[in-house]
Amino acid sequence: MPRISHLLNALLASLALSTLIAGVAEHPAAAEETPMQEYYELRIYRTPDAAKRQIVSDYVEHALLPALTRQGIDRVGVFTRTDDDTDFALYLLIPYKTLAAFSELNGKLAADTAYAEAAKNYFAIPLDQPVFTRIESKFMKAFVGMPVIEQPEYSVNKQPRLFELRTYESHNADKARLKVAMFNDGEIDIMRDVKLAPLFYGETLIGSDVPNLTYMLTAPDMKAHDEHWNGFRTHPEWLKMKVLDKYKDTVSKINRWYLAPTEYSQL
Repeated sequence: MPRISHLLNALLASLALSTLIAGVAEHPAAAEETPMQEYYELRIYRTPDAAKRQIVSDYVEHALLPALTRQGIDRVGVFTRTDDDTDFALYLLIPYKTLAAFSELNGKLAADTAYAEAAKNYFAIPLDQPVFTRIESKFMKAFVGMPVIEQPEYSVNKQPRLFELRTYESHNADKARLKVAMFNDGEIDIMRDVKLAPLFYGETLIGSDVPNLTYMLTAPDMKAHDEHWNGFRTHPEWLKMKVLDKYKDTVSKINRWYLAPTEYSQL
């Protein structure tokens, strides 16, 4: 009897698999799934002056970015501030398709001989001449409403463009969750509708100022960006949404930075 039972179970499993395969073959669209939510690292190299920022930038361009490409990591954004001439930091947005890609990064860099060769001068800089004070990093998970980066055509084609990086802090985790929900439930679509061109949205999992969410907008120039924001503020769906009780007091502080891409930035 046990043998018959095992054979019956195997037959049923085989039939179920055959039915599934047949269904996918008949309806190929059913096999297409919503993209998995990406993960993002916002990495900031804090440098004391423009000359040392350039050293870091050369390392990123000629050593780090090619190594990331060899790991299958693309759409890496590299930026500098345009709204504060005392900030000499270099800002990197690095997308990871999976947590494994992030966790394996340093080990793969250590084993990459081409990376070691390209970075040798950078790594040879002596202790008493550091090029950065520290590297700040925050780690985020993409929103359900925008699971992967959406890059406008003018960004893909490396035409003139600017970026606005925004962080919304919340006074507790539940309010932060509700603000993420607000974006997923309609705010993202409104921003798309008025051409604010959101590039990514990330729920911050690790960082110095949690709980918060971070997102990035882009435009061809500041005039267009201001027009897009005006369209958002007066959008009828936004006017309805922003007064809903469930979204009350979800943001305690807004931070923003205007960024320009480097020539080699992939965004």
